[in-house]
Amino acid sequence: MYFTDRGIEELTARRGEEEVSFEWLAEQLRTFVDLHPDFEVPIERLATWLARLDDDE
Repeated sequence: MYFTDRGIEELTARRGEEEVSFEWLAEQLRTFVDLHPDFEVPIERLATWLARLDDDE
């Protein structure tokens, strides 16, 4: 188990039943980067990965 799994498990436990739009998620990611600019690159990589999930590799 990775250290990040704890945060993912907490997210699932607290908000796993909710439905959100990608627009809402994008806004939350922007807010997070505004508050924590050191995470700009990892958030950009995550957003790009999510955006391209259906692309043929």
